Amino acid sequence: MNALAPLLVALLGGIGLAVQPPTNAALGRSIGSVLLAALVSFAVGTLILIGVWLIADRTPLANLREARSWMFLGGAYGAFFVLAAAFAAPRLGLASMLTIMIATQLVAALVIDRFGLIGLPKAPISGVRLIGVALVLVGAVLVRRG
Repeated sequence: MNALAPLLVALLGGIGLAVQPPTNAALGRSIGSVLLAALVSFAVGTLILIGVWLIADRTPLANLREARSWMFLGGAYGAFFVLAAAFAAPRLGLASMLTIMIATQLVAALVIDRFGLIGLPKAPISGVRLIGVALVLVGAVLVRRG
């Protein structure tokens, strides 16, 4: 695999995360329900993933039996993110909402890395990492005040 592929995918994912909340919020305003907009967003995403799985992967569904029950919570986290972002973006502004969410994600990521939670390898919390997260937290405050 090309070494740039993960970086490119991450960059495109970041763009997607930036445009998803205002798109879902616009849908919510249009149809009168943020909850229904989040449901439609997940339904469209599910259909796309089914298509890609059928074309490119086809891992047997029976493999799902090997997963522990807590491993299925990722969909719940994603659903809450989509709903929370569609609700918060028009009320806080997209930049404020995203910096708050990113800062929160980084703090949670430091804890997850530190203790090797959810099957990830342990990674120490270094001074440099703390400074990086602190800068993002300061950025979140500045963007919110700006």
